[in-house]
Amino acid sequence: MAKAKVLGIGGIFFKSEEPGKLSSWYKKWLGFDLESGNSSSFKHESLPNGSFSVWAPFSSDTEYFEPAKKDFMINLIVDDLINALVQVKMGGAEVLDDVQEHEYGMFGWFIDPDGNKIELWQPKKK
Repeated sequence: MAKAKVLGIGGIFFKSEEPGKLSSWYKKWLGFDLESGNSSSFKHESLPNGSFSVWAPFSSDTEYFEPAKKDFMINLIVDDLINALVQVKMGGAEVLDDVQEHEYGMFGWFIDPDGNKIELWQPKKK
């Protein structure tokens, strides 16, 4: 029998005190295409070349998720990092740190209205 394996990340699911309000915020400030209810699907074929999903457990004493008080951080792929950070700041988010550039793209961070730390990634064009 062939061994089954994971092929990718199928979703991010988390609790929110006001899921409708948070979903509407993401729709307004980052262009989420809300489907039924509060969810949004991102089709693989619409993602930039060179982008990928990461699954990475961190040590329980990591400081990487700070200043958020949550035990997780979400990474979102964006087409224009600088403008995305401007937009979320206009929407009341706290933009963190400076933009960082790495061999696989640029990164920026913000705290959303629910206190979640969000990492934005603009992959390098290939």
